[in-house]
Amino acid sequence: MTEEAATVAHIDLALVDECLERFFTVSSARAQAFGRPSEELWRVLRKASMGGKRFRPRMVLTSYTALGGEDVHAAAQVAAAYELLHTALVVHDDVIDRDWSRRGRPNVAGSFRDTATTGGLPLPTAEHRGTSAAVIAGDLALAAAPRFIEASGVTGDRRSRLLDLFDDAVFASAAGEMADVDLALGVMPTVDEVLQMERAKTSVYSFEAPLQSGAVLAGAPEPVVAALGAFGREIGIAYQIVDDLLGVFGNEGSTGKTAIGDLREGKRTMLIAYAATTACWPDLAPYLGDPDLTEERAAGLRALLVECGARDAALDRVREHTALARAELAGLPYGLGSRLEGLVTELVERVR
Repeated sequence: MTEEAATVAHIDLALVDECLERFFTVSSARAQAFGRPSEELWRVLRKASMGGKRFRPRMVLTSYTALGGEDVHAAAQVAAAYELLHTALVVHDDVIDRDWSRRGRPNVAGSFRDTATTGGLPLPTAEHRGTSAAVIAGDLALAAAPRFIEASGVTGDRRSRLLDLFDDAVFASAAGEMADVDLALGVMPTVDEVLQMERAKTSVYSFEAPLQSGAVLAGAPEPVVAALGAFGREIGIAYQIVDDLLGVFGNEGSTGKTAIGDLREGKRTMLIAYAATTACWPDLAPYLGDPDLTEERAAGLRALLVECGARDAALDRVREHTALARAELAGLPYGLGSRLEGLVTELVERVR
């Protein structure tokens, strides 16, 4: 990205932050009429929305500006809708996963649990308070997110298309989350079932819908919108596979993500689904999902995942999906295609 383009992106993301800050300021003021619990809810939700990379807004703004969009305030509102959706889904996902922290700090559920235990409530009661607050907070964010699209000032068919894209993203994410829950409970899924789940749960709302929304807002022709959807699907799947690889083989110092957590959880990723079809599985299976898994044993499991070919199979699928993503760039205007090529390059660098 050129210095000028980087400056424009920085300005646009600042506008997204302004949209979100306004929303939380108004909501926090409204909460005062309902007392301390409501005020606390909005304070913690506001904190949960801060500090992210604003990746989904970047997708909206990248396609919008590259396709000639000039109303950055409208684009910022649409971009903010996807950021607040991300906050809602993360809050709910933490409840489903029974997680009490995120990025090393208490999440929404953990914050409410901790204040309850500090106040003297027994742990089971405090945990119920935490999960209840997180469900409510996630619901509030989810309900409010599409209002940013309404606030963009877009009217007519373009407004309807934006709302449809957003609704499709929510629908797909819910389906993917439910599939994730069920895949963890039943028989070992196939590789394709895992990737289908990850695409629905994350790729649609993180890549496909934001890129398409920016294009629709800019008035792009339907073939361009469709090509962006296809690009987003393929690069999104590749990103999920890379995240799964880094969750086992990554360097925590550079990724910020533990390389033992997925193994302790027994998370059913592409790596694990592939390994389950190999002769190494009997040596792997007994230790996956062990909350007391040691670093030494984890190193042995990583060696088995290499030996059985799971790591190479995952890398092959990353190459396959990035190649399919690159193929879609041919149908895009040069300026947009070159920017998205940078996204592909960034992905490849992550697994080197």
